[in-house]
Amino acid sequence: MKKNLSNTDRLVRVLIAAIVAVLYFTGNIYGTPGILLLIAAGVLFATTLIGFCPLYAMLGISTCKVKKTGSAV
Repeated sequence: MKKNLSNTDRLVRVLIAAIVAVLYFTGNIYGTPGILLLIAAGVLFATTLIGFCPLYAMLGISTCKVKKTGSAV
């Protein structure tokens, strides 16, 4: 898998996941919506760890910087 998440994208994802986790475990979000948000936060955290987002790949999106290669003259 080719990485398609930039460091900024990864930081935003981990922050969102942490906020949702704190809200869930402090009882501010609960029930079925809380569980669904917690699962979504888990997915965000997992994609952060591996640096690859399948949804981005399907849509052809990459937030990584493009490395320039030497041009043939």
